[in-house]
Amino acid sequence: MSMFDKLDEVVKRFEELTEKLADPTIYDRQKEFKQVSEERGSIEDLVNCYQIYRKIKGDLDGAKEILAEEKDEEMREMAKEEISEYEGQIPGLEEELRLLLLPKDPLDSKNCMVELRAGAGGDESSIFVGDIWRMYKNYWSTLGFKAELVSASESDSGYKEVILNVVGDKVYSVMKYESGVHRVQRVPETESQGRVHTSTITVAVMPEADEVEFELNMNEVRIDVYRSGGKGGQSVNTTDSAVRVVHEPTQTIVAIQDEKSQLKNKEKALKILRNRIFDRMVQAAHDIESAERKGLVGTGDRSERIRTYNFPQGRLTDHRIGLTLYSLDKIIEGDLAPVTNALVAHNQAQLLKGADE
Repeated sequence: MSMFDKLDEVVKRFEELTEKLADPTIYDRQKEFKQVSEERGSIEDLVNCYQIYRKIKGDLDGAKEILAEEKDEEMREMAKEEISEYEGQIPGLEEELRLLLLPKDPLDSKNCMVELRAGAGGDESSIFVGDIWRMYKNYWSTLGFKAELVSASESDSGYKEVILNVVGDKVYSVMKYESGVHRVQRVPETESQGRVHTSTITVAVMPEADEVEFELNMNEVRIDVYRSGGKGGQSVNTTDSAVRVVHEPTQTIVAIQDEKSQLKNKEKALKILRNRIFDRMVQAAHDIESAERKGLVGTGDRSERIRTYNFPQGRLTDHRIGLTLYSLDKIIEGDLAPVTNALVAHNQAQLLKGADE
């Protein structure tokens, strides 16, 4: 099947989905409404691009007819200019159509939860969690994303763990390649002899588990309440407000004590648990995809060392695609687009290569 046969099929499907959304009774079937809306939205850019392509192709054919039939030299010159302009636009549009036809990750349009955890390196690792949190926060603001702090566990020097809920347009498509081990090499402030130390943190990016498509079986969940510990004022250490939830089949555990309200802590813990269980399903699917498509950037292996931030040399290296940038000062302040764009471009190139083989 040629590319244009595929495009014609997509347009036909788009029209079918548009007709379904025009039926007012679909709003009574929320699951179907969501599926139809998401599928239509996922191909809308492709359909719009194809419409532009077809118009330019039609205009090009019209200009060629004028050139073949017209005797007036001035009209012929105008037709030649139009032909040159249209022919210049077509290769770029065809390349864009090829990219838009690539298989889409159905999770790309989702919001996500981001978990940052200190790893090896003691205090320096905890400090780096705060640095990466700030980097992401500044980057998200440039994209119009909104981040809500779900939970934070502080240490004397920084953070042991930070959990964030990130909302915006296609958040997961931007953030999904950030999962893994991030390594930092720098001289700690406490280092008197100027020696470079190496520390690590882990980043986990999980697509938001929509209750419409994934329902946590509460019969498999144990909920414990206990007295909050650690720093705090009134109500902390005096009421059973802390909540621990356990998913029995997988022994996934989430404990939250940030809020004074037991109910709020329970809501947060269940949301995190739901996302973690859903993420396990996503990772399993990605493992299969990675095995089938060599060269794609993985998004499932949380133990993979993906990136090094070398402060003495001002260098960032993404080990998965061999990317090295000497602009770490800008990147750590939130200019992450050159990195995320390169990861997306690498994956697109691998998918195009697979499509051509």
